[in-house]
Amino acid sequence: QVQLVESGGGLVQAGGSLRLSCAASGSIFRSNFMGWYRQAPGKQRELLAVISSGGSTNYADSVKGRFAISRDNAKNTVYLQMNSLKPEDTAVYYCNLRNGPSEYWGKGTLVTVSS
Repeated sequence: QVQLVESGGGLVQAGGSLRLSCAASGSIFRSNFMGWYRQAPGKQRELLAVISSGGSTNYADSVKGRFAISRDNAKNTVYLQMNSLKPEDTAVYYCNLRNGPSEYWGKGTLVTVSS
């Protein structure tokens, strides 16, 4: 069974930075995609960034230039560096793993950006 555990959320002032981490454990294929999503109150979950096991990345326009996704394959861990945070970035942030035919989600970590 695959498990994803996020960490690094919290309260930060506008303009500040946070780094989220997500550690995956279990039976994980060498070739996979890991990503970050978020869901704000009353809104749909949105894709922020995704990274392949080879290091290729894609970003949503809303975070391009401010957020950076990276991963450590040896640790099966993906990171999301978030800079220049805005109050509208307030949401629960979820880690996602696409592992072969299966997809897994973490439980989420809350990020609150105060103005």
